[in-house]
Amino acid sequence: MPCEGCTCGLRENGGNEEDILGHTSVGVRSFTAPADESGEPEGVEPAVPLRSKQWWNNPSDGLADMCGAYVERYLNGGLTMNEIANKHKPIIGIAQTGSDLAPCNSGHVQLAKRVRDGIIAAGGTPFEFPCHPIQETTKRPTASLDRNFAYLSLVEVLFGYPMDGVVLLTGCDKTTPALLMAAATVNIPAICMNVGPMLNGYAGQRLVGSGTVLWDARAALAAGKIDQLQLMQTVATSAPSLGHCNTMGTASTMNALAEALGMALPGSASIPAPYRERGACAYQTGRRIVDLVREDVKPSDILTRAAFENAIALNTAIGGSTNAPIHLNAIAKHIGVPLSNQDWQDVGYKLPLLVNIQPAGEYLCEEYHRAGGLPAVTAELIKHNLLPHPDALTVSGKSMGDNCRDDFSTDRRVIRSISNPVKTSAGFLHLSGSLFDSAIMKTSVINKAFHDQYLSDPNDPMAFEGPVAVFDGPEDYHHRIETEDDIQAGTILIMRGAGPQGYPGAAEVVNMIPPGRLIKKGIELPCIGDGRQSGTSGSPSILNASPEAAAGGNLGLLQDGDVVRIDLAKGRADIKVDPEELRVRREKMGPYKGPKSQTPWQELFRENVSELSEGMVIPKAVKYQRLAQTAGIPRRNH
Repeated sequence: MPCEGCTCGLRENGGNEEDILGHTSVGVRSFTAPADESGEPEGVEPAVPLRSKQWWNNPSDGLADMCGAYVERYLNGGLTMNEIANKHKPIIGIAQTGSDLAPCNSGHVQLAKRVRDGIIAAGGTPFEFPCHPIQETTKRPTASLDRNFAYLSLVEVLFGYPMDGVVLLTGCDKTTPALLMAAATVNIPAICMNVGPMLNGYAGQRLVGSGTVLWDARAALAAGKIDQLQLMQTVATSAPSLGHCNTMGTASTMNALAEALGMALPGSASIPAPYRERGACAYQTGRRIVDLVREDVKPSDILTRAAFENAIALNTAIGGSTNAPIHLNAIAKHIGVPLSNQDWQDVGYKLPLLVNIQPAGEYLCEEYHRAGGLPAVTAELIKHNLLPHPDALTVSGKSMGDNCRDDFSTDRRVIRSISNPVKTSAGFLHLSGSLFDSAIMKTSVINKAFHDQYLSDPNDPMAFEGPVAVFDGPEDYHHRIETEDDIQAGTILIMRGAGPQGYPGAAEVVNMIPPGRLIKKGIELPCIGDGRQSGTSGSPSILNASPEAAAGGNLGLLQDGDVVRIDLAKGRADIKVDPEELRVRREKMGPYKGPKSQTPWQELFRENVSELSEGMVIPKAVKYQRLAQTAGIPRRNH
């Protein structure tokens, strides 16, 4: 038909019928003309029609004019019609989390190029786009405030733009759950690839791990062994290259668990950022996402209850972060899988710690990767029938068992055998009682000194009690910790006002250290709080207490000197204060008061967020699930 697909403007600008009939799109000299589809089609044969072509190749239903509008602007960078409108060429998004504001993920700026190469080689067309930056070490008041913000943003991008699949470029702590939560919500084919951990840090011959060295240096500073300049110099040695934390902090944990869930290629999580294997992994990840689109394998096919149980088991075996339950519980909610903190104890507590890296062990992620990474840990669990579901599907197209069976470690110093673990029964304990309804304790970092001081009474084994010193946020703690004479051996440090509503955002401020005078004597103090603790910390704190003080939790009623009892054997945490006294306090004190919101998002977050035990999600968002299947294509925009 004359002028069909043409932008000559004759019809719109009053050209007569003879001019219009004599001018056809076939005669237009343009490299952007539609491809001749008379030969063999390029690209792939998708199992279901490609979603993106509803924008770019769907002249039916009165949308012919809109297809032109959608296509037109995407050609101005040199793309051809064939690359975007061909019904055999999937459009693959690359969710870019690397930037100057996110140094842990900055390696992705280069890695994305190899992802693009893989997508193109497999027959797709890549579209890279930025995600909201989340840098754990820099964002105030806390990076966890931004997890849900980045999640909401990515949901809108994946749903509202013409994409058939997405590569999720992860790394720093919160980037991994934020992107997985969004992929679960929209439910188009997706695959994760992290930026990789940094190389080993050294101070002379001593291995220096990221995060872990900060907690050690902080204690040395408090004890008067080093000054502020020495602290800065010591901490800097732990960051010798691009990449995220080189310890089993939250970054390494969450990327290992993305692999454990089946959402990343086997063996990919532990590759150090500067290794050549990381670029090869990026290329293979790009190729594989095109296959996932062709096969119509979606997050809902992989993120099953079985996958989450595997992840819990592997979290124990690697000595994973106490932030993991918050994030996995959130991902589970957005894909519609029931998961609770009690599941973390039921599935994972009795399993052994096999990975001997900091903060629970000696080595760092370079050794861990060379020793075999997560596949070697998985193989060890499978051999002894300790991986709950070896048949769980992964993005490789194979099961966890087929990916990892018999892929045993090459270095038993770093990845131990079941017969010689770093620690037995090393998972998380789930505690509840009159102090809170739910909290988590990481048992793999309970050292001998802590055990001997607090958990070895033959008349009361695995239990302790003591008076509390209560702090309302880290400012209060830093202001008072060195001046409170009542803080002695056996005192329990309480951090409150640090949860999702109180901080806001739930901050990593519960891993408190004792006063310098006690540190010099080698005395540790138990810590309990409604906030979080860095995954790189080796302190056996009781964390993520829910409900938090700001939501009416009983932590808000504690006063200095009150006695709290912790019984790990019974999973109890109780206030030894008369219930009537607590009732009177609640009446007198009223609602717990935190700092004022400083930004619009802080206020919106506080008004809508759930407790840490519930994944710190936005409950109103959880009802929106599998949008690509349930909500269809968004309405046209003109």
